Order: sequence, then C-alpha cells, then structure tokens
Amino acid sequence: MIDRGDAEAYASWFRCLADATRIQILNVLARADAPLTVGEIVSAVGVGQSTVSAHLRRLAELEFVFVEHVGTSSLYRVNEDCLTSFPAAADVVMGRVPVHGDPLSSAPWRT
Repeated sequence: MIDRGDAEAYASWFRCLADATRIQILNVLARADAPLTVGEIVSAVGVGQSTVSAHLRRLAELEFVFVEHVGTSSLYRVNEDCLTSFPAAADVVMGRVPVHGDPLSSAPWRT
C-alpha cells in the first residue's frame, strides 16, 4: 500500500496536470528540440500570455518544467525525469507495479 506522504505527493502531481492547458504546455515542451520562450508557447497553445505564464509557474513549482533566465527572457524546458517517473507513478497508483518499485524513491522532483 502507498504510504500517506507518497499518496499526497502523487495527488499534487495529478492536481497539477488536471488542466488541459497545462497538458498542452507540457506536450509542446516535451516535443520541442530546445527550450522555448513564453511567446513560443503562447503561439503553440493559442492561449493568452498571462494564462500561459500562470500555468508555467505552477508547472515549475512542482518541477514538471525548468526555467532558465537569459537576459530579459525566460526559457522553459520539460523536466526529462517527468517523462519516465510520472508514467511509473501512475502505474504504482493503479496497482500495476509493487509499491517498492515506487518512482518517488528516485524522483528528484518529489514534493
């Protein structure tokens, strides 16, 4: 059984991803060959700049994305660990893998 702390961490990840715009942003960043600016992300998802910025802040809080400040620009990239750890977390929650195979044990973006 998943302990309470891990269950709370998983819940925070799933809550963060319970938004269609955040899913789109992560998809755009995961498919990009290089970090993207907010403007590039806005163009890709078709949502206003302030909305995208708010979603990027939330994604960065849980380390789904990383931000690099270069001069007056901010460049965003997906946290590559998410691409492997998050699907494994879903498998643990759904009982597909034993809890001792818990991706939280090695996830650097654990909350």
